[in-house]
Amino acid sequence: MNPAVKIGALVLGAIVVVAVLVLVARGLRSLDAVEEFIQRYPGTSKPPAFSEPGFPLWVRITHYLNFLFILLLMRSGMQKRAIGARKHPAYWTPSKRGGRKIPFLLWWHQFVDVLWVANGIVYVVLLFSTGRWGRMVPTSWDVFPNAISAGLQYLSLDWPLTESWAAYNSLQLLAYFVIVFIAAPLAIISGLRLSSFWPKDAPRLNKIVSAKVARGLHFPVILVFIAFVVFHVFLVFTTGMRQNLNHMFAGTADTSWVGFWGFVISTVIAIGLTAAATTPVLRPIAATHGKVTTR
Repeated sequence: MNPAVKIGALVLGAIVVVAVLVLVARGLRSLDAVEEFIQRYPGTSKPPAFSEPGFPLWVRITHYLNFLFILLLMRSGMQKRAIGARKHPAYWTPSKRGGRKIPFLLWWHQFVDVLWVANGIVYVVLLFSTGRWGRMVPTSWDVFPNAISAGLQYLSLDWPLTESWAAYNSLQLLAYFVIVFIAAPLAIISGLRLSSFWPKDAPRLNKIVSAKVARGLHFPVILVFIAFVVFHVFLVFTTGMRQNLNHMFAGTADTSWVGFWGFVISTVIAIGLTAAATTPVLRPIAATHGKVTTR
């Protein structure tokens, strides 16, 4: 099947599925029992007392770096997949003895991976050292019925009232939990297994995480990240755009345009850096700890 036709069919299928889900959700909300359930569980669990409101500077910085690194990883990953088994235009060999030569795109992908993981470690350390973890780790059982309630409200197009300055709604909380504590570790482990960092002779490790399993896991996990980012951005722009952008790009809870322009400038910079990440530009960085060749 033609790739364009395949993508079109997938998009059309997704639209049909969403339309059916919306109709089902609206039908369910016409039932008294369901409305009583939503009244009892409005969609947001009460946050722990130690969880402070707002978006401190470290959250905003690590959030932006995460966005930038994911853009860079998506581009380099797609470039690697596009080349496939064909000859790469450039290769990189580490300076240390015994280091194996790898495609330049693989070096760049792994280089950004290291930065992404380092940023994630800083984020998680600060998350637990400041008590902010209470915003994205379930601390009571009512988070689950509240998440179901929030999901029904989203699907029925009568969206839940959410004040993310103080707390995420329960569906958002669970989504962040899955991304940070499940999807990210799976991406790291599977990516590490497929990288040049993985030891050559490690039969025991290879049994625990086989290359076949890692290959089958890595790309679907990345698709989960992409789906999350798309839905996340969609909600940011459709549930109080200016206030939401001020949270992350200005550190305030008002509705001025400061956060919007901060978002625009930051996005232009991120896209510019991603577009500029070509072999001639990256060669000096790679040359600091290895050798770049064409074969």
